[in-house]
Amino acid sequence: MSFATPTVVISKCLGFAECRYNGDIIQDRFVQQLTPFVRVISVCPEMEIGLGVPRETIRLVKEGEDIRLVQPSTGRDLTEPMKQFSLSFLSSLGDIDGFILKSRSPTCGTKDVKVYAGVEKTPVIGKGVGLFAQAVSGTFSHAAIEEEGRLTNFAIREHFLTKLFTLALFRDIKKERSMQKLVEFHAQHKYLFMAYNQTRLKQLGNIVANRERLPIEQVLAEYEAALYSLFAKRARRNSHINVCQHMMGYFKNELSPQEKTYFLELLEKYREQKLPLSSITSVLKSWVIRYGNEYLLQQRYFEPYPPALVDMSDSAKGKETE
Repeated sequence: MSFATPTVVISKCLGFAECRYNGDIIQDRFVQQLTPFVRVISVCPEMEIGLGVPRETIRLVKEGEDIRLVQPSTGRDLTEPMKQFSLSFLSSLGDIDGFILKSRSPTCGTKDVKVYAGVEKTPVIGKGVGLFAQAVSGTFSHAAIEEEGRLTNFAIREHFLTKLFTLALFRDIKKERSMQKLVEFHAQHKYLFMAYNQTRLKQLGNIVANRERLPIEQVLAEYEAALYSLFAKRARRNSHINVCQHMMGYFKNELSPQEKTYFLELLEKYREQKLPLSSITSVLKSWVIRYGNEYLLQQRYFEPYPPALVDMSDSAKGKETE
């Protein structure tokens, strides 16, 4: 199965340059694994606004109802320079499929960035989002956006990769401006989309049906908007179980009672978080191959992203919830 090449913006300190505030570089394992499969645009917002390496600490400070980006040692307020750079940089990018940003950074952190009561020795009064990350979310809200710390969690990483490579593939399909290509794309993703959101799957199907004979540009625009909504949240465990049961139904006349019982036992272990989803899908795919089901062989549900990126390690950060 072939895969599109996503374009991903990555914080430059995550393996591309020694640009951390203390002059360090972070050799992130996931970024290293991902890099051969994507087009990388690396950026360090702090260097881009003229801060050197190494540099004095900057922090988010609450002033009234506003959050400011300041450098305590110099008293510089960097809020406007950072906002101006973010707007200029992001507006110059064109099509972007995803972002991997540095966690807890006052510019790049997407969650849990410390917010202080004042510039000098003051307590942390809350958590916020880095200024550059805020601009990313506002400009590219549809994209796969994560910080490297959270991507050590398997469920979060799987969702990020699935969304990233699916959106990149759709971008390639969109360039074709072909209803046939769109129909094929939708058919190949039926069970993947079912796992994410059955209501959105139905909506996408109605758009592809194009009963009103709308022009291809309008169909693609409507499909794209619904696709973004579908990927807004991770697929739930119960939804994956439902999809696997649907696929099992294709072989109800071929499987022995013992095989059916064994598979249902596997599903129950997956429900109890005692098995990874891949343990279930590998059994399903073996049946697909054995019985030569060409339709299911084309399903991206089995391989939504390059198999070389499958990594079962899990930090349990951002633990999965239903």
